[in-house]
Amino acid sequence: MHIKPRTIFYDQVFMMQSYIGRFAPSPSGPLHFGSLVCALISFLHARQAKGQWVVRIEDVDTTRVKAGADQIILSQLIAHGMQWDGNIIYQTNRQYAYQSAVDILHQKQLIYACSCTRKSIKSRGKYYTGTCRNLHLPFKNNAIRVINTCHDCRFQDLNLGEVLVDPLFCNEDVCIKRKDGLFAYNLAVVVDDITQNITHVVRGADLIDTTLQQRHLYKVLDKNGPKYLHLPTICSEDGKKLSKQTQATAIENRRASKNLVDALSVIGMSSHSLSEKMTVEELIHWALAHWSPNLLAKRREILISAINTV
Repeated sequence: MHIKPRTIFYDQVFMMQSYIGRFAPSPSGPLHFGSLVCALISFLHARQAKGQWVVRIEDVDTTRVKAGADQIILSQLIAHGMQWDGNIIYQTNRQYAYQSAVDILHQKQLIYACSCTRKSIKSRGKYYTGTCRNLHLPFKNNAIRVINTCHDCRFQDLNLGEVLVDPLFCNEDVCIKRKDGLFAYNLAVVVDDITQNITHVVRGADLIDTTLQQRHLYKVLDKNGPKYLHLPTICSEDGKKLSKQTQATAIENRRASKNLVDALSVIGMSSHSLSEKMTVEELIHWALAHWSPNLLAKRREILISAINTV
């Protein structure tokens, strides 16, 4: 199945609803079981709220993009009964929006150039401590950071309750543009969520730390951020997170019903009324009738057997 990429015009304004959720995969490979679980819960949460569910292809880091991965991901979503609303945003089409945000922060005198490499930061300790903040380095050929004016180290999560993040990490000046000229993920995702009026973000607990960095960017851009619901990260029995980096097996569309039954089981929705013989439409209908965030484990990781990863 070929799904024609649909990009959104920059001046298009999304209609504000009480709930707008999103699923934002990176096209660095197909969806695996862990990303299916995340997409499914995000979809169910939005549909139960009678809200919109949009899909965004987060290809801002072009060095990680694999040709055709976006088409595979979209076909996987459709095969598993998850149809998105509206057009799809591709971050590579939104460079102007990210630069506009950088310009706003520059006007507010909240950014500076940084020449530190990851290696040099690590040699001085675990976190960046503002080494270049007062050096007045040129922006050309350097990274750009935002002066941290927030210092929040906790937030309220819809699943985990109050979450505390390492204060030293929260005190870092966030990088918003890399030395190689690519805009940083944290900036891109915040600008995109603002553009799409995202009200709720459902994602894995492995991204919890970035929540505080993104909340700070919302504040300096004078915008309100969404509510967050972090899911337990799906890990194999050896404790490794299922991810593209760990070569997690891609889900197969021909096994969509089984994949959905396994995913529903992992999130606490196992039932004798569920069967792999049910159609995808029947499984999604059942899930919408029975889904509740209260079913989620109040922890950051879930270990699953290998049979659920294929």
